[in-house]
Amino acid sequence: MEIKSVTFFGSSTTKVSEEDFILAKKTASEIAKNNIRVVNGGGPGIMLAATKGAKEANGQTTVVYYRPELAMDFEGASTVNLAQESFEKENYIERTRKLLELGDAYIIFRGGTGTISEFGMAWGLAKLYFGHHKPLILFGEFWEHIITSFKKYMKIKPSALEVYTIVKTPEEVLEAIKKYDTILAKNRNDHINCRNTECRLIL
Repeated sequence: MEIKSVTFFGSSTTKVSEEDFILAKKTASEIAKNNIRVVNGGGPGIMLAATKGAKEANGQTTVVYYRPELAMDFEGASTVNLAQESFEKENYIERTRKLLELGDAYIIFRGGTGTISEFGMAWGLAKLYFGHHKPLILFGEFWEHIITSFKKYMKIKPSALEVYTIVKTPEEVLEAIKKYDTILAKNRNDHINCRNTECRLIL
């Protein structure tokens, strides 16, 4: 497959008993069964669900976290979110960048301001590198309302509306990944002459 790694974004406060946690865990499990690495921010909530789901399917897991000294309202690394591979970055921005670099696609669940910032960065990069962008998979029907509001009140270019898929089930996530994978396999442009860290943000 062209898509070998998927980064999960979502709320750190989502509890194990909540539907979002259960769905994220199942999604990660299904992805791992297809030999795709599961990446997340190493915290609790959706991040923990992603690691748990992938590990239950004997899949590959990677986490990226940082240990804040001044950011008091940050969850930090989870002591139970134990992945096969881990990275520690020096601040929130570098952590987000690493998560974006590691994923060939992004799945974004319900979350708070942190998830909003991650979604904004991923969407912005997809628009900047349209045609070589990493696809976004937005999990949940509520995304329809959010995108509708963006289109109504913000200045969104048409190409920015072509880089994501809104899904409602883990099965639809796999369908979206396979769809994007087929497109990438047919249209991958090897002629891009990329020599710096920007290469890690495109396909």
